[in-house]
Amino acid sequence: MDIVIDKLNQRMIQKARARVNQLIKPKGSLGYLEDLYIQLAGITGELYPKINKKSIIVMAADHGIVAEGVTTSTQEITLFQAENMTKKITGVCALAKQVKAEVIVVDIGINNSVKNKSIINRKVKMGTNNFYKEDAMTREEAIKALDVGIEMAEKEIKKGVNLIGTGEMGIGNTTPSAAIVSIICKKNPIEVTGIGANLPEDKVAHKAKIIKEAIKRRKPDPEDAIDILSKVGGLEIAGMAGIMLGCAKNHVPVVIDGFISMAAALIAYKINPLVLDYIIPSHASEEKGAKIASEYLGLEPPLKLGLRLGEGTGAALMFNIIEAATYMNLDMITFDEAGFRVK
Repeated sequence: MDIVIDKLNQRMIQKARARVNQLIKPKGSLGYLEDLYIQLAGITGELYPKINKKSIIVMAADHGIVAEGVTTSTQEITLFQAENMTKKITGVCALAKQVKAEVIVVDIGINNSVKNKSIINRKVKMGTNNFYKEDAMTREEAIKALDVGIEMAEKEIKKGVNLIGTGEMGIGNTTPSAAIVSIICKKNPIEVTGIGANLPEDKVAHKAKIIKEAIKRRKPDPEDAIDILSKVGGLEIAGMAGIMLGCAKNHVPVVIDGFISMAAALIAYKINPLVLDYIIPSHASEEKGAKIASEYLGLEPPLKLGLRLGEGTGAALMFNIIEAATYMNLDMITFDEAGFRVK
């Protein structure tokens, strides 16, 4: 899969760095906000980047691997929560409302008949296969799911959206995420497998054992992101990776959430490493394996709030901070503009 991504605009990065160093404050005193502004300038090619239209795209899908007892929740919850998102009553919706972001819900692989017209139908298949027993999907289905993510990102961008967050809903999706992290980061599954949606600690070892055996059976190529997706991945994970690639392709910043998003970022990175320049991490997920994935990618999440809900909640919280970085640049003046020459 060939996705063309431009390098960041280095000329604009230099101009942005020079400007932020001249704002009426001690040099470097606004820390991470300064880094964000410089990154936004490099992404957009604009000295005064604006964030005034935001959305979180939630990819929803089911997973055949739940048949192996890796979660205590039932698949029906995927559709239940996806529908609740259209009613604006879930965690991500509450936080998105506060930052004035739209939540877009996409059925990319819910294993159920979806009649809610507020859920966008881009179903690739009725959930993945049980990858303990067979490949999660075909290579063609994995590519199609990636394309859905790219399509949804570009659809939002054409509407004028200039900041996009990744979200997901899928019972059992910490299992394929742990498998992806294990394969790409070259870690034993037990090192990256956590409790997910409150799996009892005594069952985590079983979950890790299932992942380890499944990887042994499927034999995914660690250097081929699409092979990994097709062997042990998830449709919503592929969709989120596609969102990241679509944003990068179109010079739009993309904010990723927690563990599932980090797994998707690993996939996007393996397809085109330049995607990392366009990604802004949000929170350090409490889910085991998230830190390993973020360290591998060199993405340090600034928010440490003990979150592990998913849905895109961390991305919504991060929107405030990113927008603050643009206001810092727009509404502060430089020493020169104030008529004060720094000696």
